[in-house]
Amino acid sequence: MPKLQLSSWLPRLPPQVWILAAGRFLSQSGTGFTLFYAPIFFVDRVGLSATAVGIGLGSGSVSGIFGRILGGSFCDSKFWGRRRTLLLAAIISAAASFVLAATNDFAGLVAGNLLMGLGVGLYWPPTETMVADLTEGEQRQEAFALTRLADNLGLQVGIILGGLLIELTGNYRSLFIIDGISFLVLFAVVAIAIGETYKPANSADTGKKNLKNGWIVALSDRSLLVYALVNTLFTLYISQIQTTMPLYFSKFVAVGTGKGFSTGTITVLFAFSTFLTVALQLPVVKALRPFSHPKALMISALLWGMGFIAIGLTGMAATGNLFLAVLGLSFLSLATVAYTPFASALVVDLAPESLRGVYLAVNSQCWAIGYLIGPPLGGLALDGGKWAADNFWLGLALSVGAAIFILQKLDRMLKKRTEVLTTNP
Repeated sequence: MPKLQLSSWLPRLPPQVWILAAGRFLSQSGTGFTLFYAPIFFVDRVGLSATAVGIGLGSGSVSGIFGRILGGSFCDSKFWGRRRTLLLAAIISAAASFVLAATNDFAGLVAGNLLMGLGVGLYWPPTETMVADLTEGEQRQEAFALTRLADNLGLQVGIILGGLLIELTGNYRSLFIIDGISFLVLFAVVAIAIGETYKPANSADTGKKNLKNGWIVALSDRSLLVYALVNTLFTLYISQIQTTMPLYFSKFVAVGTGKGFSTGTITVLFAFSTFLTVALQLPVVKALRPFSHPKALMISALLWGMGFIAIGLTGMAATGNLFLAVLGLSFLSLATVAYTPFASALVVDLAPESLRGVYLAVNSQCWAIGYLIGPPLGGLALDGGKWAADNFWLGLALSVGAAIFILQKLDRMLKKRTEVLTTNP
């Protein structure tokens, strides 16, 4: 009986989607091994300054933008396709990990991160495009939810195991070696178990538009550009959870006679948030299935707003800070799981089948831009003192109004687009 109940709860998806999710779990586990520990290693063990490490790690963002452009174009080319592009990404990322494992100076740190940024940039367009190719309709939302669930689970497993390994051995270089091995395992999974999903342009896609370069077509699509605007806002929100919020909790929340939550409390809070993200991913997607993609994203926006208000109140309130922090993170976890699968599925719906790679590369670029703007913006607010730090979260909550306005416009644009396609098939 429990087996039957479990099988009815799990989404019914093609076997290759499950295999791809398993590969992403392994890859993200390797990333989790190095995520929080790389800065500590390069400062404490290699002996670089914190500024040098920040510049070195940040260099990956530059090559990442270039990698996403290449990844989108390669995905939609007959020679490369999705599978070869993903294999190339895995090999480059593995090489980057081994370079970082061997590095002893700033030049090695930059070289490794430039390679890693290129590999990660190449990775996202094909892995998202494959999910789109293998599914359709409502099934696609569940497939994107499943692969995001695999990403989150893998990341957390890697962070926990990486921490244990450091605690037991103190060998930081082994973390990068394990990360490299995880990319080689991903290479093997894709090479052995996943076939090419690229399909040549069909008659509906071979019109005058598709004689142009794919990027020109994508960047001429008004619906995609409107979506990209709000998507960048959402990714900026996510960046605040990972970068600004831990510092805010530790420095600006009044707890008894002290200042800020303890490191242990902050760890438990974010572990709770991650648990919610993993546990609620599939149920939330099922609950929002009746809504159009823009309407599901509007619900996500409202949840972001409520979460940011609660986080701002955490610093302003004299008592009940912990409750407000838990409440805020609960809303933000719900907002995240309502956002990620529907955002990707919306882009797939916008894209001509022959240009899915480029369209999903635009989606991935929004993440790069959001993470480029978000952390410095949050840091600026925290440097402005308590008043600026508290009101920063309320400012983010107000910005949700702009996100909902843009999504309403997008919803109308998509309805018109559907009407035109219906009347002019």
